[in-house]
Amino acid sequence: ILIVPALLFGLWAQSQVNTNFQKYSKIGTMRGMTGAQAAEYILQQNGIYDVEVRHISGHLSDNFNPKNKTINLSDSVYNSTSIAAIGVAAHEAGHAVQHAVNYKPIRIREMIIPVTQIGSWLYLPIIFVGFLFSSQYLVNLGIILFSTLAIFQLATLPVEFNASDRAITTLAQSGILYGEEINGAKKVLKAAALTYVAALVSSLAQLLRLILIFGGRRRD
Repeated sequence: ILIVPALLFGLWAQSQVNTNFQKYSKIGTMRGMTGAQAAEYILQQNGIYDVEVRHISGHLSDNFNPKNKTINLSDSVYNSTSIAAIGVAAHEAGHAVQHAVNYKPIRIREMIIPVTQIGSWLYLPIIFVGFLFSSQYLVNLGIILFSTLAIFQLATLPVEFNASDRAITTLAQSGILYGEEINGAKKVLKAAALTYVAALVSSLAQLLRLILIFGGRRRD
């Protein structure tokens, strides 16, 4: 009952990403910039000269890597002049700007990452051992470790929404996109943001499921 609606929401969110990206990847922009050029332009406009824009393989595998200071754009974005490509590239450049201006939510998310990584690896074995040996303490510890995943995804939402807002504002003010092109980019980025909401909903549903299972065990 808890997991299926969350799963369906996640599938719907992903379908929205694919539908909107495919639609607007077929529509070119008036200015004719590529995704890579748009990302580089946004970096320069924000005084960022130590971030490299790179081409990577894959589909929608685009990302900003703060460790080596690279914006990595996929096959369908790097050399494309489509509305979708420009929107995605600008979003990743928005993450680079967040780091440059020391945007607090992204720093908070980075601090959570090590704890989240530990939690994702250990929560299930600890819960299993707790059930096996009837240890309430270990089960509680496992649930707490899992909750760090939900906390991380919650912290991710403002980071992703802000990066998209920065992207749309810059694209409009700089004239990289015009008129209806802006609305197309908004739809692509809004659909992408839904996947992060879906991930949070899925984690919360799983967390509640674990709590209910544990609660039922205590009553038994």
